[in-house]
Amino acid sequence: MKSIVACWLLGLTATGAMAAGSTNTVSGGYPVPSLAPMLEQVTPSIVNIATYATIEVRNPLLEDPYFRRFFNIPDKRRRYRRAQAAGSGVIVDSKKGYIVTNHHVINRADEISVTLADGRSVTAKLIGSDNKVDLAVLQVDMKDLVAIELADSTATRVGDFVVAIGNPFGLDQTVTSGIVSALGRSGLGIEGYEDFIQTDASINPGNSGGALVDLHGRLIGINTAIIAPSGGNVGIGFAIPSNMVGAIMEELIEHGEVRRGNVGLNVQGLDVELAQAFGVNQNRGVVVVEVDEGGAAEQAGIMAGDIIIKIGDRIINKLVDYHSQMAVVVVGDNLRFRYVRNGKTRNSSLQIQEELNRLPGERLDIRLAGCILQNFGGDEGRSNALGTLVTEVEQGSVAWKQGLRTGDIIVEVNRRSVGDLRAFKQNLKLNSREILLRVYRNGRYGSVWLR
Repeated sequence: MKSIVACWLLGLTATGAMAAGSTNTVSGGYPVPSLAPMLEQVTPSIVNIATYATIEVRNPLLEDPYFRRFFNIPDKRRRYRRAQAAGSGVIVDSKKGYIVTNHHVINRADEISVTLADGRSVTAKLIGSDNKVDLAVLQVDMKDLVAIELADSTATRVGDFVVAIGNPFGLDQTVTSGIVSALGRSGLGIEGYEDFIQTDASINPGNSGGALVDLHGRLIGINTAIIAPSGGNVGIGFAIPSNMVGAIMEELIEHGEVRRGNVGLNVQGLDVELAQAFGVNQNRGVVVVEVDEGGAAEQAGIMAGDIIIKIGDRIINKLVDYHSQMAVVVVGDNLRFRYVRNGKTRNSSLQIQEELNRLPGERLDIRLAGCILQNFGGDEGRSNALGTLVTEVEQGSVAWKQGLRTGDIIVEVNRRSVGDLRAFKQNLKLNSREILLRVYRNGRYGSVWLR
């Protein structure tokens, strides 16, 4: 499990503390800085999350056929045990009971229990999860919940005081403090999309999914990871910015997944050498090195060699800015691009298309529910696939009952060739009453009817 949370020294200035609403006094009548008033408002929004999972206990010796034969062990007897893990979460909607936490906190759990600050406990329902950003949304059916307010994380500055709240090592609510050490941290290999707020938080196991708040008690990030080369906290913690949390949360609540779209661009960061090669006098932005044929970017007129400097309201100074913006771009979004070509600034807009390289079968047809499909035989992200590969089929699912199996390659739909998922979808639109699939399996071609 990844760990998290923040720690800062008690050297708060009276001005900063007063801004947080603290007015405690001592016998001499002098004001004493305190975060207590703010925390009294915020801590009811932070919950403890306990997860339970049934995992197989594997003995390497029992996997060895010679060992089993020598000791006359007839078969590989499977043993299972009940595993428990803990994390934190943040209530973001008091009326509907939505809670945000990390994906890795609830990953593979078959039971999720939430305990509130007032001691009440309830089983939570998983609404959706996204491993690329490491966020998940849970829902509980409880009354008198207190939701936290989301701040605009783009207004966060290095040096801002922050407070982290969570449940480290299974302890009930623990509060630590620190400052924002850096913004836009990426390239850490922690998640697929990285745009972290770095803090000198004292982050420990069990804090994952907890809140990083400002002195007004507003959420500026979800704590998610630390760098701990010695195995302990060294004051380098990371949180997912609240703006990214809000965008991903809305998509998970509405669709149960993040439907990331395909812009159709391959870009790289702009450095001095590239700037000279393209004859531009600037050192910010990302360079378009490839444009997918027929993609949204090509239709919008963007070409290789263009330098993107702004997407929507976000300034693109470096590659991390581009990738973090792509993390919250979903199907149907209309994006405004500002880019430089031949020394002149241009503007264009495009609509994000559905990413049809890999998707759940039910997105194409309910009769394919329970399987995962992806383009087969082509380069990743390109449209030169040779069919549609069934990468997963859940046993007992609709797709399983229809006859599909993992490893099947679908080459025709209703006697029309399907080189990729886009063609698959188009053929279904022509006739979706009864669907005949031509499938290549184990060296032979066969047919699967979807009724």
